[in-house]
Amino acid sequence: MTAAAPRPTLPEELVLLCFDPVSGRKLMRAGHSSGYGVAGAVLAELRLAGRVVEERGRVRVTNPLPPDDPLLAMAMASLQQPGKGGGPRTTAWVRSASRHLEEAWLTRLVKSGALRVEARRFLGVVPYRRYSVGPVELTTAARERFELARRGGFADPRARALAALASATGMAGALCPGRDRRPDRQAMRRLMRADWAARAVRKNVMRDSADGGGGGG
Repeated sequence: MTAAAPRPTLPEELVLLCFDPVSGRKLMRAGHSSGYGVAGAVLAELRLAGRVVEERGRVRVTNPLPPDDPLLAMAMASLQQPGKGGGPRTTAWVRSASRHLEEAWLTRLVKSGALRVEARRFLGVVPYRRYSVGPVELTTAARERFELARRGGFADPRARALAALASATGMAGALCPGRDRRPDRQAMRRLMRADWAARAVRKNVMRDSADGGGGGG
């Protein structure tokens, strides 16, 4: 008997949703929205595991036992600040952690074959990495899980968290396109407003928009 594949973490699921399974390209081409989303997904995953809560705009670790997942454990360690009451501010942590956390999850998905990466140079000078869908097809399955959750009204806590994060990063239009899917996008927006991790993501996305599309590191 073949063992069932492990359930993707929320950061993995969100990254997979960021890629179009048909074109293979990333839906978001500018800014750091997906990075903020991954950082928010980490917080949501830790929250669902009973590890963290938000109090007065700060993330507080409630269970110091490290998660089994090494990437989640690494992220949780950065939330534990001895001698500092209340932990880091949620919005600031999402911003500061966004780049290295997204890179870590992208690298994991490249190793699994779900994504591929190419080294390129902008204007022939500035190096950067271009990610696309890899040979192991996981993006379509992620879309199918999202569709199933949408048809069920995002009833599951994980589905609600993922929908909230997708709305916060600006992916709702790509995942639920068209006028007839407007109620779904509105539902996702309501979930985002009720989710403290997703709200922190959205604040950073909107800050970049107000600054002219730049990102913070």
